[in-house]
Amino acid sequence: MTTLDFLRMPSPVGELLIVCSDRAVQFLDYHDYEARMHTLLKARYGAAAYTLREAADPLEMRSRMNAYFAGQIDAVDAIAVETGGTPFQQQVWLALRTIPAGQTATYGQQAARIGRPAATRAVGRTNGLNPIAIILPCHRVIGANGQLTGYAGGLHRKEWLLQHEGWPNTQQQARLAL
Repeated sequence: MTTLDFLRMPSPVGELLIVCSDRAVQFLDYHDYEARMHTLLKARYGAAAYTLREAADPLEMRSRMNAYFAGQIDAVDAIAVETGGTPFQQQVWLALRTIPAGQTATYGQQAARIGRPAATRAVGRTNGLNPIAIILPCHRVIGANGQLTGYAGGLHRKEWLLQHEGWPNTQQQARLAL
């Protein structure tokens, strides 16, 4: 039986659910996705092979996430992650860390970045399955037309995170000015 540390914490984008092993974050998502969290953990460990124990600050995640939300965006950059998933999924998810805060990339650019330029749709689908939101910043991936598209946590969260990180979304500002 694997015991994992579990933390629920408030944030400006809603309550976060965080699961950590003794080495790395394995899941970080929003409270709306608690069922998905259990599905992913069951797939990795088996239905009866894991248990969650509440922890106050596993791997200093409460402290690091609070620092991120307070404006220290790089507070999440060096956090160790264990995503599970296929080798392709792991490649896609880890490549997300190459997109600097305050910048975005398209799904096509991400596909090219991992050496699979024809895999734009597969990259998009894989981003939607990202088990570690914010730390693996799939919110920084946008549509080819520059529009915010596809974020499992909701476009309102994606937009908030991008603005928090200093993304100069001139299209959004232009729409608001009309």
